[in-house]
Amino acid sequence: MTLLSVEGLGINFGGLKAVDQVDFAVKPGEIVSVIGPNGAGKTTLFNMISGIYVPARGRVKLADEDVTAMAPQKLAARGMSRTFQNLQVFLQMTVLENVMAGRHLAEQGHTLADLLGLPGSRRRTRDTESKARELLARVKLERGAEQEASALSYGALKRLEIARALAAEPRLLLLDEPAAGCNAVETEEIDQLIAEIASEGVAILLVEHDMKLVMKISNHIVVLDHGEKIAEGRPEEVARNPKVVEAYLGAHGGKEAANALG
Repeated sequence: MTLLSVEGLGINFGGLKAVDQVDFAVKPGEIVSVIGPNGAGKTTLFNMISGIYVPARGRVKLADEDVTAMAPQKLAARGMSRTFQNLQVFLQMTVLENVMAGRHLAEQGHTLADLLGLPGSRRRTRDTESKARELLARVKLERGAEQEASALSYGALKRLEIARALAAEPRLLLLDEPAAGCNAVETEEIDQLIAEIASEGVAILLVEHDMKLVMKISNHIVVLDHGEKIAEGRPEEVARNPKVVEAYLGAHGGKEAANALG
């Protein structure tokens, strides 16, 4: 079963084809990574899939439903969550409040009951807090739950954003450079977290520059260059593809990718 299907997706900026004719699919429990040099169109592709940009051509299908250009909040209600290359965290809210804010789509409630503070509303708030604390423990941030998010390191903020994305209980999770700014220990923790999420049946679409992480955890890799797909396949196929080595990995990167594959 295919959960996400991207078909001939493309967009122009000022007459320039930023992304053109990109196709791939993601199945439940599968980790698909999108790689390529800076300016290849990876984040632009994410923005089209997640409803931030309206594609000029092509389609995005989620579980066989055409969701092309659907608003992000509607996509979230259908089970799509994402993180961003540039952090989108509420820095003046507590760590716990950030995750609770991401839970609202998974809650089943009534606006009037919430306004009046009825017992059902208070119970939902307690349940939301309990779930948020579980997610913080999962990303190793439970000890700082009550502090402002602004006090966290950059790597910790990356993990907080993943926890908030998980709070909506997605079936498809888009991660835009989740290991950027992380040290080796934090990167390994994120590596394990992504693999764990996928093992629970969540489909994951990943953009990441850390080739060691990409080659280790990906089931399938899509390579972009100048907005076009130049290769795709299993990690070992991509690492040895001459077009990929020339356009992106280079001699050193190709060696690093091969080492990551063992």
